[in-house]
Amino acid sequence: MATAGPSVASGVQRTGVVVIGAGQAGLSAAAGLRRGGLEPGRDFVLLDGEDGPGGAWRHRWPTLLMRTVNGIHDVAGVRSGFTDDGSDARPARVAVPEYFAEIERVRDLQVVRPVRVRAVRDGGDRSGPLDVETDRATWRADELINATGTWNRPFLPSYPGAAAFRGWSLHARDYPGPEAMAGRRVVVVGGGITAVQLLLEIAPQAAATTWVTRREPAWTDGPFDAERGRAAVAMVEERVRAGLPPRSVVGVTGLPLTPAVRAGIASGVLHRRPMFSAITPDGVDWDDGASEPADVILWATGWRPAIGHLGPLRLREPGGGIVLGEPLDTTVLADPRVHLVGYGPSASTIGADRAGRAAARAVLDRLPVVA
Repeated sequence: MATAGPSVASGVQRTGVVVIGAGQAGLSAAAGLRRGGLEPGRDFVLLDGEDGPGGAWRHRWPTLLMRTVNGIHDVAGVRSGFTDDGSDARPARVAVPEYFAEIERVRDLQVVRPVRVRAVRDGGDRSGPLDVETDRATWRADELINATGTWNRPFLPSYPGAAAFRGWSLHARDYPGPEAMAGRRVVVVGGGITAVQLLLEIAPQAAATTWVTRREPAWTDGPFDAERGRAAVAMVEERVRAGLPPRSVVGVTGLPLTPAVRAGIASGVLHRRPMFSAITPDGVDWDDGASEPADVILWATGWRPAIGHLGPLRLREPGGGIVLGEPLDTTVLADPRVHLVGYGPSASTIGADRAGRAAARAVLDRLPVVA
C-alpha cells in the first residue's frame, strides 16, 4: 500500500527540496535527506508519477522473474531479501514494488503520487528558487533532485518503410509476454540483455525468430562482480564528463554467458544477423538482397533519459549531454541547484543507491543547517 503523503493544495507550495521520481535512486536520495534531518512535507517533497510504489518495475513484462533480473542492490539501507542463487521465481513487477513499498514505509518518505511533472523553471539567471510545475500544484524549492530514469522514454530508431509495415511493431516496454507471439514470425532488434531474454522465451512459442543487431554480441564469461560493475560505471562516467549523451551501464557490461544463453547459442536461437536496411510491408530486407518475412518487429533498443521537463533550464551541453561533477558527484555543473540521479552512470541497479546518497549529501551541504 502506498504511503500517505502530505496534503496538496492548488497553487504554489514552498519547500526546501523537490525529489522527482520514487524509483531506486529517488528513494535513496529521499532517505538520505531524512537521515540529514529534513522532514518530508515540510523540508522536502518526493513526487512520483506512478499510482503506487515500484517505479518502472511496476510495468515490466509478466515473465521477467527475479531469478533472471540483472541484480537488485539494497536501497536506503533496507534489506531486500533478494537472492542471486536463481531460486526466486516471483515476477519482478510484483517483488520489486513490494520492496519499494517497504522502503517508503520504513524510511517514512511520504511519497506524493500520482503527480505528473510538466516543467521546471527559474527566473532565467540560475539563482533563487526553482518552480516545479505539475498537474496538481507548483512546488517552489531551493534544490532539485531529478530521479526520473528512462522507462518513460523508449528509443525507437527510424527505418525506411516502417510506416508501411502490416505487422505488429512494438518496443520492449510494451511487450505483453511470449504467449502473444505464439505462431508468429518475430524479428527482435537489439544487442542487449533485454533482447536476449526475450528471444529465449519467445522462441518456443513463435513460428520463427530472427535476431538482428548493429554490432556483434559482446559475450562475457564469469560473474558480474563488483570490479566489473565499477569498470562499467567508469566508462559511462567518461561520456557524461565529456558532455555527451550517456550510454547505459548495462550496454557496456557485455552479455553474460549463462547456461540458458549457451543453450540458446547452441540451438541457433541466439544466432545474430546484421541490421537490416529497410522494413517492407511483410518483413525486413538487407542490402545484399536477403529478406525475412515478419509478423512482429520487437524493438529491444533501449531507452533515453526522461528529462524533457528540465528543458527550460537549458542544462544540455553542445554535445547533447549534461555534465555532472567528478565521479560520485551528481551535481549539474551548469546549475548546482540541480542534481541528477538515475542518469548516466547511476541509471542502473549498480549505481542508483550510491548516487541517491551522493545527491542527498550535496543538497544538505548547500542548504541552511536544519534545527
